[in-house]
Amino acid sequence: MKKNQTIVKEFIFVGFSVYPDVQILLSVIFFCLYLFTLMGNLTIMGLTWVDRALHTPMYIFLSALSFSENCYTLSIIPRILADLLTTGRSISVIGCGLQMCFFLGLGGTSCIILTLMGYDCFLVICHPLRYPQLMTNILCGQLVTFAWAGGFFVSLIETALIFRDFFCSPNLVEHFFCHMRVELRLSYLDSNLTEFIVTLISVSCLLSTFLLIILYVFILSTILRILSAECKQKAFSTCASHLTVVIIHFGFASIVYLNPESSGEDDTLISVLYTVITPFLSPFIFSLRNKDMKNAFRKLLGKIVT
Repeated sequence: MKKNQTIVKEFIFVGFSVYPDVQILLSVIFFCLYLFTLMGNLTIMGLTWVDRALHTPMYIFLSALSFSENCYTLSIIPRILADLLTTGRSISVIGCGLQMCFFLGLGGTSCIILTLMGYDCFLVICHPLRYPQLMTNILCGQLVTFAWAGGFFVSLIETALIFRDFFCSPNLVEHFFCHMRVELRLSYLDSNLTEFIVTLISVSCLLSTFLLIILYVFILSTILRILSAECKQKAFSTCASHLTVVIIHFGFASIVYLNPESSGEDDTLISVLYTVITPFLSPFIFSLRNKDMKNAFRKLLGKIVT
């Protein structure tokens, strides 16, 4: 039981207020990264929509990932910018619950879509002749729907567990958004069981990393058996962008959710990696290393110029 049992109705983000000298600089950096993130993801979505050559499962998954990443950053970064530029950093308990629900749901959706993209890559490399029958556009759409449903199903459970009761003062959140581990520390009741359940759910979601590792073992073993150097290089390039994003995405997330107890300041700095940096890198890694995407962009520019 907490010593101070005053029930709070709002939280105050500590966030980057511990770095008062660099808040303006941080706001400019975060705004630029956010702008480039939006532009990169919208470009991928737009090219996939207008170019019929990209109406394939691989690019449908990529477009779905870009949309979920845009929504993911929308749930966090505008609030960060507002808090950096103003002194009022309060958020209602209901607002905090909604932010957490959307953040976890969209993050979970992105993780599932990345796993599905790995499975799609596995089918392309390991079963190329049967691929058109195994992965159709209709099945791809159904899997994307499953990703959204699964991500928000887990999110609703975690949010309901954390916000099932009151919170007690002090109402200072040592973070720049409503992070579930920080909110658990402010829970009115003993939150050991809840924290264990929430952590267990989060870790189980990250187990998709191990599924991806298994898939890539089969993918790499298949690629290494290809005799043609040109075909081998093409196969590597097909999965290189996805593998790079997976390592960055799951790597940063694992640091946070598999780390026992980190200090608030450390947690805040680490969280910047997966809330700001990873969404910024993803669209550029996928577009810059993808010949089809670059060709579609050149064709679109050609139509605009002429």
